[in-house]
Amino acid sequence: MNSKIWLSSPHMGGTELKYINDAFEQNWIAPLGPNVNGFEHDLENYLGNDSIVAALISGTAALHLALIILKVKRGDEVFCQTMTFAASANPIAYVGAKPVFIDSETDTWNMCPDALREALQNRAIEGRLPKAVIVVHLYGMPAKMKELTEICAEFNIPLLEDAAEALGSSYKGQNCGTFGQMAILSFNGNKIITTSGGGALVTKSNHDKQRAIFLSTQARDQAPHYQHSEIGYNYRLSNIAAGIGRGQMEVLTNRVNARRKNHQFYLELFKDIKGIDVLTEPSADFFSNYWLSAITVNSQITGFDIEDLRKSFTLDNIECRPLWKPMHMQPVFENCAYFGDDNVAEKLFKTGLCLPSGSNLTDQDRERIVTIFNKVLV
Repeated sequence: MNSKIWLSSPHMGGTELKYINDAFEQNWIAPLGPNVNGFEHDLENYLGNDSIVAALISGTAALHLALIILKVKRGDEVFCQTMTFAASANPIAYVGAKPVFIDSETDTWNMCPDALREALQNRAIEGRLPKAVIVVHLYGMPAKMKELTEICAEFNIPLLEDAAEALGSSYKGQNCGTFGQMAILSFNGNKIITTSGGGALVTKSNHDKQRAIFLSTQARDQAPHYQHSEIGYNYRLSNIAAGIGRGQMEVLTNRVNARRKNHQFYLELFKDIKGIDVLTEPSADFFSNYWLSAITVNSQITGFDIEDLRKSFTLDNIECRPLWKPMHMQPVFENCAYFGDDNVAEKLFKTGLCLPSGSNLTDQDRERIVTIFNKVLV
């Protein structure tokens, strides 16, 4: 069988071991140390816009802490983009709050400003506005942040950015992860850069960062003995993992360029194929890292659907995946409220497919992808 072509696999740059070895030599084998501090500093410099970063064990942990810092409590509502991975919504349940899911728009596949406004107007009439709105930059494509931030400001609702997939993406020249009151990043093994497992909370307040660090290190009070006045968590990133991150930051621009090259490859591959559309920046305001390249397939035009395509790639040991199943369609969230008259997310789920997008994709890999696709066309 041919070697595996993964959807998005880790891609080391070569200098990660230097930072890991430094940690061993200095005996910083702990959730603190020079690599943690350095990684946070590297991210702050890259993001700009007065960003302040706390390195944590996952993007999910970061979102959980963000909701706690915003004082979201049991019974509160939090609006969340429905077209996303479950990790965007699960932390809402962690704090006992109720998710309300918002549909997508067709340009970026992200939260629809019209649906968000409708939902907020509905809750305003009922006198129960949400405690936060979680916007996701799906597959690295920036959401329509101008409209979304203006709507949240109009209703005085904190906006949280789930930029787990969008490090290296920007909107109107501003980096994703710097628009909201807080944002989260992910460095999971499949992300554009990785720390094996890891994430970060991005804020503009040092107070919020220190609060996140306090909560992420078991909420230990200032006392000579172990004293705890509130529940804490074991969420701080280790100095070893942060060392991987420091090395990865050195090649981040290269990784973005490589993913954008993959996107151009797919644009070329499908340019003359009616019924297949590639998720693409809708205007010059949007700059996507194209973490994952994704397509929609109109089977009535092509004669095949996304499952036919996925199975054909799988037979050649090439990984493809359907788009995220919208959260309001998930069994665990089936009783949650949902706003979206056009059901864009549902339509995307039924017709969308993510294609191999790793920055380590080779020309030979791309040739195999072309060969299998051409077989499907026959």
